[in-house]
Amino acid sequence: MDLLQTLFLALLQGLTEFLPISSAAHLILVPVLTGWEDQGLAFDVAVHVGTLTAVVVYFRHELARMTVEWTGSVRGRGLTPDARLAWAVLIGTIPAGLAGLLLKDFVEGPLRSPLVIAGATIVFALLLWWADARGRQRRDEHDLGWGDVLFIGCAQAVALIPGTSRSGITMTAGLLMGLTREASARYSFLLSVPIIVLAGGWQTVKLLRAPQAVDWATLLIGAGVSAVSAYLCIHFFLKLIARMGMLPFVIYRLLLGAVLIYLFV
Repeated sequence: MDLLQTLFLALLQGLTEFLPISSAAHLILVPVLTGWEDQGLAFDVAVHVGTLTAVVVYFRHELARMTVEWTGSVRGRGLTPDARLAWAVLIGTIPAGLAGLLLKDFVEGPLRSPLVIAGATIVFALLLWWADARGRQRRDEHDLGWGDVLFIGCAQAVALIPGTSRSGITMTAGLLMGLTREASARYSFLLSVPIIVLAGGWQTVKLLRAPQAVDWATLLIGAGVSAVSAYLCIHFFLKLIARMGMLPFVIYRLLLGAVLIYLFV
């Protein structure tokens, strides 16, 4: 890849990983629409490392507290709010992890189609709009019950369909469970940590099994740009989401879906 493609795709991954507009859809669609060659598995791993770094650094204090309290709960010291949240993140990851293992061939094959992306983009945009308009928005992420956690975790599994958006569907589910916009976003971002680790680990295994030359400079640039852009995205999204709501992202998704239908039908 040349430098322009590297910078553009890394910036795109960093911005779209945590916005409710589907990073996977954009990374699939950009080569289709621009004529660029596929960026390759190694680059996908690198930009996911970048976004993982961003969310871990941004939530470093919360993650440290959650780790300490979770360890205490395992040792029988009871469930504090941070321990419950840590368990909520771990348990909420299970449905997507299992679905990814069972359906990976189907997801990586027939579902990687512009028309599937268009349909998912539109359908889940409307669901996001409805949840944002109808949700009670009175609870934060520490108030989640185990039923709420499983519901949001199962919603995250649906994000295996390109165009759904992992962050979008988990925020939608959080809003439906009565979380505030900020709380649904924070829980979605925390929930991304184990799922990115699992997905990145699986991609790394595949990469190590495939003998090919590695352009380390491109990978480092991609990881760095995606990390910085993802960090800034998280910061400003959490600052602005209470005021602007989900409507701008709903409109963007509807327009994107309409363009895709126009181009590919």
